[in-house]
Amino acid sequence: MKAFVTKLVDLTQKNAETIAEQWAKDVKTNARTYTYHDSSEDKIILQAKDFYRNFQMMFFHEAPFEQAEEIFEKYAEERYREGIPLHEAVYALILMRRHIWLYAEFQSMFNTEVEHRQAVESLSRTILMFDYIMYVITRKYWKIMKLEWLAKKNT
Repeated sequence: MKAFVTKLVDLTQKNAETIAEQWAKDVKTNARTYTYHDSSEDKIILQAKDFYRNFQMMFFHEAPFEQAEEIFEKYAEERYREGIPLHEAVYALILMRRHIWLYAEFQSMFNTEVEHRQAVESLSRTILMFDYIMYVITRKYWKIMKLEWLAKKNT
C-alpha cells in the first residue's frame, strides 16, 4: 500500500496546479461555497496549491495529527480572517479531497484489482488525514470566535 499511497500523493503534488485550478472552478461556482464566488481565482488557486503541498508533508509525517495542528491552524485563521464561514471552509476542504480522487481516477491510476484494493486503503488514509485537518480547522475557528466574543463582552 505504501507504494500506492506515495504514487497518489506524488501525483497530487506534481499536478497541484491543475488540481487546484479544477478545484477553484468548482468552489467559485458551487452553491455551498458562495463566499468564494467573488474571490480572485489566482488567490484561491494559490490557497489550494499551498494546501496540497502541506497535505503531502502531513501525509508522511510520523505524527500527522500534530503536523495538522501546526500547519492547518494557520490555514483556518487565514480563512476566518478572509470572512469565509466555517461551513464553507469545511465544504471547500471536502471539494479539495474530491478533486484529488477525481484527478487520480481521470489518470487511470486504478487499473488492476490489486490497485483498486490499494486505492481503497489509501482512500482510508486520505480520509483520516482530512478528518484531522477538519478537526483542527473547526477547533481553531471556535477558538477565534470565542476570543472575539470575550473581547466584545469585556468592552
